[in-house]
Amino acid sequence: MTRLYMLDTNTVSYVLKGISAAGRKRISALRRNEVVSVSAITAGELWYGLERIGSGDLRRNALRSFLGRIQVLPWGSDVADAYGTFRAHQEAIGRPLGPLDTLIAAHAIAAGAILVSNDTTFRHAVGLPGLERWATDV
Repeated sequence: MTRLYMLDTNTVSYVLKGISAAGRKRISALRRNEVVSVSAITAGELWYGLERIGSGDLRRNALRSFLGRIQVLPWGSDVADAYGTFRAHQEAIGRPLGPLDTLIAAHAIAAGAILVSNDTTFRHAVGLPGLERWATDV
């Protein structure tokens, strides 16, 4: 059975910037039945971050190369359905997440993916198939 992981923006950022050797090592040690992905939302956040800081070609090429080696999962109607349910539930229990975190969590739920993040807000995300922290050295 294939195990799908969805990396959050902070995990990808730590790995690409060389801040987390632990995160990089975990990605390098993936088993045959493990697949790494990011949400299209995360990809957008990463591209925005590079644009905002006016990054050069080196960082842009590193991100392009990284995204080319993993699955970038598209946002579809199934994810939109999961988003509506997830957001309403989080608000009902008094634990809403930020707008982009809500989108990413709903995407992980719809994809059946274990979310990989250092963001503690996801501990309150009800319905995630799993939550792991790979950048343990940050």
